[in-house]
Amino acid sequence: MKQIDRLRSLGLFDARVPRYTSYPTAPVFSPEVGAAEQARALAALNPGEPVSVYLHIPFCERLCWFCACRTQGTQTLSPVESYIGTLEQELALLRDTLPAGLRMGRMHWGGGTPTILPPALIHRLARAVRAVFPETDDWEFSVEIDPTMVDRAKIAALAEEGMTRASIGIQDFDPKVQQAIGRIQPFDITRRCVEDLRAAGIVSLNADLVYGLPHQDIVRLDDTVTKVLELVPDRVALFGYAHVPWVSKRQKLIDETALPRELERYALATHAADRFVAAGQVPIGIDHFARPGDGLQRAAATGHLRRNFQGYTDDTCPTLIGLGASSISRLPAGYVQNAAATAAYIQRIEAGKLAGARGHVMTPDDLLRARAIEMLMCDFRLDRAALRETFGAAAETLDPVVAEVAAHFGDFVALSESGLRITAAGRPLTRIIASAFDAHVPEGMRYSQAS
Repeated sequence: MKQIDRLRSLGLFDARVPRYTSYPTAPVFSPEVGAAEQARALAALNPGEPVSVYLHIPFCERLCWFCACRTQGTQTLSPVESYIGTLEQELALLRDTLPAGLRMGRMHWGGGTPTILPPALIHRLARAVRAVFPETDDWEFSVEIDPTMVDRAKIAALAEEGMTRASIGIQDFDPKVQQAIGRIQPFDITRRCVEDLRAAGIVSLNADLVYGLPHQDIVRLDDTVTKVLELVPDRVALFGYAHVPWVSKRQKLIDETALPRELERYALATHAADRFVAAGQVPIGIDHFARPGDGLQRAAATGHLRRNFQGYTDDTCPTLIGLGASSISRLPAGYVQNAAATAAYIQRIEAGKLAGARGHVMTPDDLLRARAIEMLMCDFRLDRAALRETFGAAAETLDPVVAEVAAHFGDFVALSESGLRITAAGRPLTRIIASAFDAHVPEGMRYSQAS
């Protein structure tokens, strides 16, 4: 209990800080950086360096109440097919902007529900992307999959187009929890989906779970973890539910009185993590797990783990090009986000312009702080020598922050000549510690809670 009190005193249960899937974070982006900067940065890319490509499909047949993603409901395929046409137009604009010879090392389809696409649209979209971005020899293709919105024909189409990893949305298997978040997904349907994926030759499976949901308790979550382990996932993401109804209006449908309290939420995360580790999964960063030998585990072991808008990744491509409404590109000069609303995105593309609507141009200080924060989030340590090697004497500008962190967090961190290390006991505080290096926290911004 004394340890819990110390964590509480340092803000674990009441601090609201970014998840740091980027730095600076998206709320900092400005409309002063848009399509013109996007076009210049894309044209200046080095064709010898592979890029990652992200496509956002913002449609769902059902809108899960817990979700804060940019999505919209539809009961017909008409708007979906029209949207694919707009993506094809965006790809044509990119083809005219990008340098010749650029290749794609990774592709990820997210949403929304990418598996709302029928086989014909899957083939059409994948081939449109490949016509602009030929893949490298070691190309990887991952897709977010809703087991209730996929069948063997869709899986076969994705496999034919080269899908190598499926990311299965699970959240929780308990019927009462599912009812409370507006997402009914029986275990049998999920297991059948996994069996079909394996039969189609998909070599990697990622399972996404959420703790902190309404009515979750240790017994219910433990049963969910047991079922997930039966699926033998290669990777697991264990995200904390972010209750942000001021951002996502649909979350107002969730009964706040049924949400686990602070200590209950912490106990849920700890219990699930212990179960996965006991089952042989290796902890990765603050909320991921991977089987020994998986690419994510190898990246963590060798210091090549990275963090982007999908969470932890072993993707080492320096550039991420986002397509579709609300998608964010990470470019050498900074970040550019496409218009967030689907209608606004479509309007920009149909006008013959790239869809960049807001962004941020990185300064040298931004690049330094971004790497320092990524080190803490991925490796739980800030490596002074590595920072000096990349940024020279400028790396020393972080020394006062390092000293302040060491003084404030006590034995939850360890300070040495080589840098700053977050101890095992201090890892729940990682996001809070990382936020000390953030020079761009907007006044009054309400992020998700740290625990």
